[in-house]
Amino acid sequence: MKLKFILLFCFSLFFLQPTQASTVPAPEWGPTGHRTVGKIADTYLKGSTKRAIQKLLKRHSLAFVSTYGDEIKSDDRYRKFGTWHYVNMEANQSYEDSEKNPKGDAVTGAEYCVQVLKDKNASDEDKAFYLKLLIHIIGDIHQPMHAGLAEDKGGNDIKVKWMGKSTNLHRVWDSDMINGFDMSYTELADNADALSKAQIKVIEAGTITDWVNETHTLANTVYKDVKTGDDLGYKYAYENLTLARSQLQKGGIRLAKLLNDIF
Repeated sequence: MKLKFILLFCFSLFFLQPTQASTVPAPEWGPTGHRTVGKIADTYLKGSTKRAIQKLLKRHSLAFVSTYGDEIKSDDRYRKFGTWHYVNMEANQSYEDSEKNPKGDAVTGAEYCVQVLKDKNASDEDKAFYLKLLIHIIGDIHQPMHAGLAEDKGGNDIKVKWMGKSTNLHRVWDSDMINGFDMSYTELADNADALSKAQIKVIEAGTITDWVNETHTLANTVYKDVKTGDDLGYKYAYENLTLARSQLQKGGIRLAKLLNDIF
């Protein structure tokens, strides 16, 4: 109860203050994070885009299908898509200069999804599948540890404690911190910052590669603040609250931009 109160108090403090949209992003979100991205994206879709998506998804929402990429991980038929959830680079590298995974990564995966969705000869079944993957991947690339370092598996090998319980840096960003807010994805989405048209345009700008490079820059900052054995808690949550919210919002806005361009 004490944790819930403190995190909600911190969260409310930030929401009551007007904030600028950061142009720097932040790890794979757990279900709450992915659904928040989907819910935010839905508010920025054009009417024609919504209708096309509803037809493919059988009227399921973006939030509903946003976790599909994780749900199929245990199915051997889809193991080849496992590398599409992340990108690993050296600390000061850009994606363009990095060594590419021959099995693919989040950038090549997202680009392939876009290619299928634009293909007039692709079946609705294939389009629905790759649409669900695209929704998930765009969420992933806004989670800092999904553009982290290969040497520690995107923070998975950095063992820390969260509120006294053993975890790792990747999981802290993926779910530990965001679940600590104790807010539903609809509450998180509904309380996203009010942005001007100019701010939204800045967020929408760039390519998938640009967004990954931005997240990688942020990941380098996240790494500097944590070392193996650290016991993270209230202070860490407070200091990273704005960043987490910003990443979720940017993921939603950029997902909507992609989908509006496709449909």
